[in-house]
Amino acid sequence: MRIAFTKKDLNTTAWFSLEKLIHLIAGIYIVPKIFNTLGTIDIGKLKFVESVLGMFVPLFGLGLASVCVREIVFKPQKSNQIITTALSVRLVTWLFIAIGFTCYLTLTKNSSLFSIYAILILGYLFKLSDVFEYLLLAKKLAKYIFIGKTTSLLCVLLLQYYGVTNNLNVSFFALIITIDFLLQGVFFIVFLIIKKELFMKQWRFSKRLAKDLLFMAFPLIVSEALIMFYIGIDELFLKSFHGDHANGIFASVQFLVIGLSWTLGFAIINAIYPSLAESYHTNRNNYYIKSKQLLFSLIILGISLAVVYMLFGNKILETHFSKQYADAKTALHIFCWAPLFVFIGMIYEKHLLNANRLNHNVYRFALGCLVNIVLCYTLIPKYQVNGAAIAVLISHFITNIGYVAFDKKTKKEIIFLRNTK
Repeated sequence: MRIAFTKKDLNTTAWFSLEKLIHLIAGIYIVPKIFNTLGTIDIGKLKFVESVLGMFVPLFGLGLASVCVREIVFKPQKSNQIITTALSVRLVTWLFIAIGFTCYLTLTKNSSLFSIYAILILGYLFKLSDVFEYLLLAKKLAKYIFIGKTTSLLCVLLLQYYGVTNNLNVSFFALIITIDFLLQGVFFIVFLIIKKELFMKQWRFSKRLAKDLLFMAFPLIVSEALIMFYIGIDELFLKSFHGDHANGIFASVQFLVIGLSWTLGFAIINAIYPSLAESYHTNRNNYYIKSKQLLFSLIILGISLAVVYMLFGNKILETHFSKQYADAKTALHIFCWAPLFVFIGMIYEKHLLNANRLNHNVYRFALGCLVNIVLCYTLIPKYQVNGAAIAVLISHFITNIGYVAFDKKTKKEIIFLRNTK
């Protein structure tokens, strides 16, 4: 079968994949040093705060990323208005959340976590600038996304190395996350101005467009909220039953599986999505050919990642992490199969977005969330970190593969997909 994607599509994918590979290599070098410098307790605190704030990520993002990219692809003449409107509604939401957290932290007087919360909430303000990444992605200007994120990574690496060599505290490393968001936003804006894709004169907020975007994105907001909840619920159960040390151990597993490998598939799918959306709109047969080729590629990637961790996971932990993280070995062997299920689910989500059936995204994540809560409550008290890994893995299987088996319309499309040549 000939490759259905254009040279520009493949170039976009190559830039996205290269950026993630560089992050992967850099992460292997520096992140374990941060884990070892802070120890399981402080890492547990940082990851716990990230998990709590992560539950609000759907409200920070409002599910607008995929919707805005799709709308820019369909209506390029309204690009700047779409970006301005998305930025405005996200800023209002951030203000409400920031005020709410400030009041909560002031009343609870939890000084050990206050600075981490404050720094990361500020980081989410700077992260609002990722709306400009939507425009770069929709215009297939992935090279500039690569340059911006790689340059920001270099700055972050230097700061992280300084923090490790001087044994700085957890607040410093939280601040680096915020600086990363700020730098990326600045670079994206500069590149759009240079490419003459960003016109200040066209920056107009549209109340009607805001309503339309939020209406289209609402199922994504709900499904993303469910995702963040059922991913974060493991940390909440671990902290409740076994404390920050257990969270720190599980954080090392999440870093290796999610932080390094998971993002590779995510980058590929996001890079290819504008091409999928365009084909769905203009050439449905070509759309199914592209989907089939993408699905096959990501299944191979998911299996390959799992095999690597099964064979070399123990060696990676022993080489790059201190003895505090030795208990992560079994959990890593369990959780390393999650990307295979998640990659399939990511493609399914993009198809639901194109077909305007995002309500199914809500249903499948609600099911996954319920399963994960039950399994966490059952397994974590007895099996600790290994129980968390089993719970998340099973919930991912049910969410991303099990649910599809009960979606009658998708089952028919899978048959059509299988027969497409």
